[in-house]
Amino acid sequence: ATQFYESIFATTLIPMDLPNIRMRMFPLDDIQNGIGGAVVDSGGFHKPSLTDGPLIYLNANPDIQLILDKVDSAGGSIMVGKTEISPENGYMAVIIDTEGNRIGLHSVAP
Repeated sequence: ATQFYESIFATTLIPMDLPNIRMRMFPLDDIQNGIGGAVVDSGGFHKPSLTDGPLIYLNANPDIQLILDKVDSAGGSIMVGKTEISPENGYMAVIIDTEGNRIGLHSVAP
């Protein structure tokens, strides 16, 4: 999944491996005030799902469509295309990554 996320977000994830855990962190400019995330493989602890579990949203600013345009070529798929939440709250979409995880995307209103 690392290559998928690096491709759609045009970034390089940072390796932060631990014993028996492979972790790749999203770069974070302001560690004190920003919100980061990681792609983690810890063996059997997590089972990918298209329907179960929480739906985690990732920041797709400045334009969610720029991310969605890269999903198919990176090996993922779009479950819900760009959808307006409201004029004030921007847009959302749901994608399926290369590991079968359902991931939400959000971008603010222009």
